[in-house]
Amino acid sequence: MKKRLIAIDGLDASGKMTQTEMLKDLLEAKGIKYRYLSFPTYDADYSAHVNMYLKGRFGDNPEAVNAFAASSFFGADRFCSYMLDWKKDYDDGAIILANRYTSANAVHQLSKMPESEYESFLAWLMDYEYEKLGIPKPNAVVYLCVPPAVSQKMIQHRCDETGAEKDIHEKNKAHLENSYKAALYSAEKLGWIKIDCSTDGEMRTREDIQQEIINSLKDIIPEIQ
Repeated sequence: MKKRLIAIDGLDASGKMTQTEMLKDLLEAKGIKYRYLSFPTYDADYSAHVNMYLKGRFGDNPEAVNAFAASSFFGADRFCSYMLDWKKDYDDGAIILANRYTSANAVHQLSKMPESEYESFLAWLMDYEYEKLGIPKPNAVVYLCVPPAVSQKMIQHRCDETGAEKDIHEKNKAHLENSYKAALYSAEKLGWIKIDCSTDGEMRTREDIQQEIINSLKDIIPEIQ
């Protein structure tokens, strides 16, 4: 039975959840079996270290926790989720649709490394999560590319509207800028599907972005057309 996992990732406030949920709704409308996931799991007990990190318990600066330690927090969260929640659905052929995945470590944690160590860190990360932990490797990673300035504007807008507090990644301008650079490197190195989500400093419409995502996935999910 064919196993398929699609991850959608991007900088904070790039529209990951919106686009993942729109794709989920399309799969449901077409009667295609799927599971929707969002990482980190936040509310599950196995995400405790992730929550401590993002809330600044180890320090308000993301650099307070090195890339390997922080990656292990997020990787363990995915491993527990896989083993305890969605492994059977994946094995049974449901399309797994994930808002963030290992790709998030290849953005936010790679950004902590000097550029000279980008390649070696990505090699470690791919081996750690997919080989050592044994979680499934995505058939495709869709990267929603948004420049840091646009991301920061969208983060602030979201916080103003919802009252949500920024986590240590979102409130750190240097981290966002370094993550953008790391994401462009990872997208090229790992063969991600890169979707440019803004034009002249403004976000494209969600419908326009969604159609480009659908077109990019036609070989992996032909039944979605």
